Amino acid sequence: MRYTLLLIASMGFLLATTKAYSQNKNFYIFLCFGQSNMEGFPGVEKKDMQYDNSRFQLLAAVNFPELGRKKGHWYTAVPPLCRPTTGLCPVDYFGRTMVANLPDSIRVGVVVVAVAGCKIELFEKDKYKEYAATAPGWMKGIIKQYDGNPYQYLVNLAKEAQKYGVIKGILLHQGESNTGDTTWASKVKYVYDNLIKDLNLNPTQVPLLAGEVVNSDEHGACGSMNAIIDKLPETIPNSYVISSAGCPSRAPEYLHFSPEGYRMLGTRYADKMLSLLGYKVTKPDSVQIQEDMKWIPGK
Repeated sequence: MRYTLLLIASMGFLLATTKAYSQNKNFYIFLCFGQSNMEGFPGVEKKDMQYDNSRFQLLAAVNFPELGRKKGHWYTAVPPLCRPTTGLCPVDYFGRTMVANLPDSIRVGVVVVAVAGCKIELFEKDKYKEYAATAPGWMKGIIKQYDGNPYQYLVNLAKEAQKYGVIKGILLHQGESNTGDTTWASKVKYVYDNLIKDLNLNPTQVPLLAGEVVNSDEHGACGSMNAIIDKLPETIPNSYVISSAGCPSRAPEYLHFSPEGYRMLGTRYADKMLSLLGYKVTKPDSVQIQEDMKWIPGK
């Protein structure tokens, strides 16, 4: 009898645990990493805060004391998404456009880990220590928030996210700090391949979307890097480049996008991902479509 009771108790615990972490196939998870334009340049406009659609969720990578967010918990995705001191980024309007065009039964979740000014080497397993050791003090402060290893930090968060949903894609915005580096694509492939392996993903089912840096048509300081970024699909078969042409930038540095530029670029990421998922994009390159959002009046 005692053995039977123990067996029943054990089975109950197992079922309870399984239920608590049941993976929802209609919860689409996207991993997002890179440097400052993936963080989002500091500053968020009031209209970008007026969003309250719980179908778009953020898994907080760090604590956000002022917003009441705790690391490892899910929240409605309102900027800033990366860290408390960052701003609007492409992921904001990526997620908003995704849920606006997906069936109501599907939710979108994002995980954002990004380090301003970093080279892609910071996300390489065999080089991050050496690179971080030579980083300027302000960058070391950011890296420290990711336990000194942004790549592994992203993997750990991704594994947590996998308890609740299915990873459907990876978003990258990085390249400014690698401008002119013709080996950039092979380095990105190394990071992508490791993510696929460490998270037990199928590369044919998990595309990599890489955004161009501020384009030369917007006086981009690193615009020449786009010629290298554009060749990424030659190295990673299931990868796609998101154009930044016409996305406004910030003067006078022309390294970061303006809020409008982030909205446009984020929507373009979504347009491509939606098409890859087999959904018709009803509002391509849509920006700030009020009927697609739940606005909070008076804020």
